[in-house]
Amino acid sequence: MIKLRVVTPNGRYLEETVSSIHAKSVLGEFTILPNHVPVVFSLVPCKLVIHVASGQEQVYAISGGILQFYGDEARLLTDAIEGKAEIDIPRAKAALERARKRMEKQGDLDQMRRAELAMRRAINRLSVTDSL
Repeated sequence: MIKLRVVTPNGRYLEETVSSIHAKSVLGEFTILPNHVPVVFSLVPCKLVIHVASGQEQVYAISGGILQFYGDEARLLTDAIEGKAEIDIPRAKAALERARKRMEKQGDLDQMRRAELAMRRAINRLSVTDSL
C-alpha cells in the first residue's frame, strides 16, 4: 500500500492509504502502484484518481503541482484540489465561459496563456463532475 499525503497552500488536504494513484504529468498519464521506482512528476491540471485501501475509487480535480514518490510514500503538492462533491458546477461553467471570451479577444501572449490555463482548469473541474 501507498501512504499518500496531499498538501496545498492552506495545509494538509488529504492523508490516505491507497493502492494506486493515477494522474497526468507534463509527459502524459501515469499510474503509481506499490513498490514503484522513485519518481518526481510535474503535474498538469487533471483528474487525480486514487483507490483507497477499501477498494473504493476517489476522484479529485487538481490544478497541477508536483508528485514525489519514494519508498511507498507519495507527496502531492498542489495549489488547488477539489473532490467531486466540492466542485461548484455553475461556478466552473461560468469560469469556462469567461476563459472562452478572453481567448476570443486575442490579447497578448501572456493573457492568452492565462486564459488557456483557466480554461483547462475549468474543463478539468467539469470533467470530474461529469458535467462537461
